[in-house]
Amino acid sequence: MFNKILIANRGEIACRVIKTAKQMGIKTVAVFSDADRNALHVQMADEAVNIGPPPANQSYIDIKKVISAVKKTNAQAVHPGYGFLSENAKFAKSLSDIGVTFIGPPENAIESMGDKITSKKIAQEAGVNTVPGYMGVIKDEDEALSISEKIGYPVMIKASAGGGGKGMRIAWNDSEVKEGFQSSKNEAASSFGDDRIFIEKFVTQPRHIEIQVLADTKGNCIYLGERECSIQRRNQKVVEEAPSCFLDEKTRRKMGEQACNLAKAVGYSSAGTVEFIVDKDKNFYFLEMNTRLQVEHPVTELITGIDLVEQMILVATGKPLSITQKDIKLTGWAIESRLYAEDPYRNFLPSIGRLTRYRPPAEIKDKHSIVRNDTGVYEGGEISMYYDPMIAKLCTWAPDRAKAIEQMRIALDRFEVEGIGHNLPFLSAVMDHKKFISGKITTAFIAEEYSEGFNGVDLNDDEIKDLAACAAAMNRVAEIRRTKISGRMDNHERRVGDDWVVQIAGKVFLVNVLADTAGANVIFEDETSIRISGDWLPGKKLANMTAGDKNLVIKINKITGGFRMRTRGADLKVLVRTPRQAELSKHMQEKLPPDTSKMLLCPMPGLLVKIDVEIGQEVQEGQPLCTVEAMKMENILRAERKGVVAKINSSVGDSLAVDDIILEFG
Repeated sequence: MFNKILIANRGEIACRVIKTAKQMGIKTVAVFSDADRNALHVQMADEAVNIGPPPANQSYIDIKKVISAVKKTNAQAVHPGYGFLSENAKFAKSLSDIGVTFIGPPENAIESMGDKITSKKIAQEAGVNTVPGYMGVIKDEDEALSISEKIGYPVMIKASAGGGGKGMRIAWNDSEVKEGFQSSKNEAASSFGDDRIFIEKFVTQPRHIEIQVLADTKGNCIYLGERECSIQRRNQKVVEEAPSCFLDEKTRRKMGEQACNLAKAVGYSSAGTVEFIVDKDKNFYFLEMNTRLQVEHPVTELITGIDLVEQMILVATGKPLSITQKDIKLTGWAIESRLYAEDPYRNFLPSIGRLTRYRPPAEIKDKHSIVRNDTGVYEGGEISMYYDPMIAKLCTWAPDRAKAIEQMRIALDRFEVEGIGHNLPFLSAVMDHKKFISGKITTAFIAEEYSEGFNGVDLNDDEIKDLAACAAAMNRVAEIRRTKISGRMDNHERRVGDDWVVQIAGKVFLVNVLADTAGANVIFEDETSIRISGDWLPGKKLANMTAGDKNLVIKINKITGGFRMRTRGADLKVLVRTPRQAELSKHMQEKLPPDTSKMLLCPMPGLLVKIDVEIGQEVQEGQPLCTVEAMKMENILRAERKGVVAKINSSVGDSLAVDDIILEFG
């Protein structure tokens, strides 16, 4: 067994590996860039080594610097995590050359299966169904256009190296091929140091289902069930679950056997993932093999009880698998929600900044439920523009799918994140979406169900009424507390009335609050009454409330005249006034937002890498104006309408904040 391992990665995956290593009694070494000096994985490790500036190509994917850290700390083995160098055969060989074990597959397997072009050829030879496409390296845009026309639109442009949605574009016509080809090359070069691109047919309306394989150096290989990964945006997964409610046992077995045959064909050892796309008739096609631990591996661990990181370490020491295919039992249901530093109200564009509040739900584990949170951040930490925007992976397990979903709803409501834009509201919306609940989902779920973007969740009338009652009862508690504050002017007696007007979601409720020591009865104009109780006190940010027979978890922030209330993906401004205040408020004028229709505003923090227009140039609707790069993703900003460029306020290389003015139009 190893005495010390180095984790050549960062964030939540580095923290995840450290946890298992500690349980196994293995010391750990973290590597970090200047931007990660105070990161959680650095704090958790026994040792830490600085390996360079923030850009990944100058630190985390610089093989020489990582090797230097290995030598400096005398680490016996290296776990690459996922991303960065995890699928780099040169890195694995560099470790082998100095007598250090790579906790992953052998070099030839990485080279053949980590390369999407080569892996497809091998898959075809192994009898695995593959998607039609061009298996060679594409030199330029013209060749990309010719190939795309032969395959037939739509096509998928993909980076040969790497994964995680980086370097991937769907093209429906010639112009999108030209644009997507160059952007994919740039992203691939930036993220993986390899700009090779290939093209394949894009299968419409597919499910994305992957098989987890585990193999040792003795020729044994097993599959640990599947993961449903169809909820995606920008080809990057957002919600995963295991098992898939779509597969039957026969299809599961066929996919698992094919995945194992593919792994055996290249002498694979360690944990790996074979990804498939599955059509509505359960026909499945090999997509790619990721020769590494996957982001979504926790859901497999939750339904099998197997620690994949532990198995990777044991295999790396040369030990045979202690489990066989017959030992694999899929128990219960697990769901993973990826919490990203991405603003869903701005088309999921990255957000950076300081986590002024980070309070995940309490982790629990019993025979009825599990809540697990894999994270690499902490309250007060920084979310950097240089790396992947993932904050945490929130996972729940329950005996069946419906209960696992309900567990996730509650856990998401209890997750407190402030200081940056994040996708918690969207994740909550998915958990309550009828199509997701039914299990009838495809990779087009987000594009189809949120075609106009995500604009929050609209609660039904009963839910609105429950929140109005909660707000009225909570406001009375706050008012009573204010009357007890000492040192106030005593020229009049402050009294708290029972009649209030609640304004929420465009509705107005006249209520009477009859309070007692255990809670309050909130009586509405129609004489209906809702009993409110809970643990909220003034200043508390998270409220566990009961409205009638319903349990509510609400994030609370005080605002002038009321509260900001967030629950189940809804973000509501609730005003609670006296009848007289409500009457006077009708005379208040609404302040209109400034006119920005003739400006191009930066939608996210990032680096301006390209400007496509000049002052005086006429632009057409849909024309590219500039490109902003953030968190390893290129974002092309386009003209919303015809116009003339009057002013350029930024230069290439500028670091921009949200709503910085890039261009102005005449």
